[in-house]
Amino acid sequence: MTLEADPARFDADVSILERTSAIVPLLRDNAQTTDTGGRVAAESMDAMAEAGIFKITLPRRYGGYECSVATQVEVLCELARGCGASSWVAAVYSVCTWLAGLFADEAQDELFGETPDGRLAGVLTPTSSAREVNGGYRMSGRWAFNTGCLDARWAVLGAMCDRSATDSEHLLALIPYTELEIHDDWYVAGLRGTGSRSVSANDVFVPDHRVLSLREAIAGRSRTKTNTARPLFRAAVAPFVAANSAGTPLGLGRAALEAFMERLPGRGITFTTYADQSTAPVTHLQVGEAAIRLESAELHARRAAQLVDAKALAGDPYSVQERARVRMDLSWVTELARSAASILYEASGATAIHEGVPIQRIWRDIHALSLHATLNPKTSLEMYGRVLCGLEPQTTAL
Repeated sequence: MTLEADPARFDADVSILERTSAIVPLLRDNAQTTDTGGRVAAESMDAMAEAGIFKITLPRRYGGYECSVATQVEVLCELARGCGASSWVAAVYSVCTWLAGLFADEAQDELFGETPDGRLAGVLTPTSSAREVNGGYRMSGRWAFNTGCLDARWAVLGAMCDRSATDSEHLLALIPYTELEIHDDWYVAGLRGTGSRSVSANDVFVPDHRVLSLREAIAGRSRTKTNTARPLFRAAVAPFVAANSAGTPLGLGRAALEAFMERLPGRGITFTTYADQSTAPVTHLQVGEAAIRLESAELHARRAAQLVDAKALAGDPYSVQERARVRMDLSWVTELARSAASILYEASGATAIHEGVPIQRIWRDIHALSLHATLNPKTSLEMYGRVLCGLEPQTTAL
């Protein structure tokens, strides 16, 4: 499958897909080490860097690829076939690197000028405060779920700034990790290898050129001058983030099917007459249902990516329903992948609970991912239904 929307009009390095597929076996081999170690294995991180994974949304002038969203989804999907945690870290890096491309060019030069590395992590939720001072802002607070922070150089972090008694603004700030404290608090059931620890800032000064108004960015008014003509950086913020994020859950679903099929030959079903599970009708029903759910998930991922790419290329605005549909596509990809993984895990027998059996880790990872506020199916279903009924969505994250 190739999700590329229109490669002739994006500066995508088409060989990135081949290079990504080539490192999937290594990521798979290191997946258990990543999971138990609480961060992406160093060998896997190096392999992704060498393959150019962290450059898929890096501006072209710094040696990046500016891949279409369709290509981004395919790359992240392939990574998740090998290791879901590694893929989610790469997804966060790609989104945060893209966001950095909306900041003032001076900030981009500071981040990427000497060391063009797309290992930029962050948390967009404004769980801290920003106070305007001469030349910039002072920021204090704590941000949880900072995926990939252990291997990143810079963070893009959300903060609320009170402009007046009635006006608070959601800002995004670029801060080097050398000025942040990383807390050892990532002990979780799924996506252990993402190393999504909390970080905190204590009255950190952030110069004005490293601050971006999220309200302005969502309205299509970024601070960059050099990226404004580039199709990738004309994408709308929320639809871009949603479409990009579909790659990891889709890949995890595929990983579950591959892991199940790899263990299937010669396995019997205990306390039945089936000496070979592959000959049992119940297995056929389980595999068939999981496969068709994943094929449906692929269609939703494709639809979201192609819409965001088309809008970016044309510079066209979105309707509220289109924005809601992209968000719904992401959540439904996640739900279909989660349910497919559950079907296959339940069909894998009691031995699948052992740590050395990959499907249990895949099952944990996709369930953890489905709890993410943006990927959660129930919240998105309500939002989409409200919009279809002519009501305002119950969220501003569109």
